[in-house]
Amino acid sequence: MSFSVLGDLNWLAVIVATVVYFGLGGLWYAEFLFGKQWQKAMGWEGNAPEGGGAGIYVFPLVTCFVATLATAMIAKATGTDTVGEAIVLAIVVGIGVAAAVLTVTGVFDSTKPSAMTTVAISAGYHFVGLLLASVILSVWT
Repeated sequence: MSFSVLGDLNWLAVIVATVVYFGLGGLWYAEFLFGKQWQKAMGWEGNAPEGGGAGIYVFPLVTCFVATLATAMIAKATGTDTVGEAIVLAIVVGIGVAAAVLTVTGVFDSTKPSAMTTVAISAGYHFVGLLLASVILSVWT
């Protein structure tokens, strides 16, 4: 694989997949899904820390774009173009990379009341987000 694959990507699919992945976070971390449990596990009893403002959402959007772009590059390089192949790609990227890295961080994070709960919720989000992105990228060629 080389960076020349960037010229072969469907950039509209990358953008749509990024927005879907990022938008999933708005639902995933909402109080009616996993928001309350995640905040409690983070030690944010009641409310999140102040001072973030709307700008705090730029970083997750950028990271969703980077993860989606990397997934698109892998999908293109491996010829992933079916839903079944997209699921395998999501398992490799979502569990094999995202969940594995988050788990290492959680194991060594003694600052949170329940670090492994944050890992489980966050890893679940990234797996589902990358699954959606993988399907979009793979079938929208």
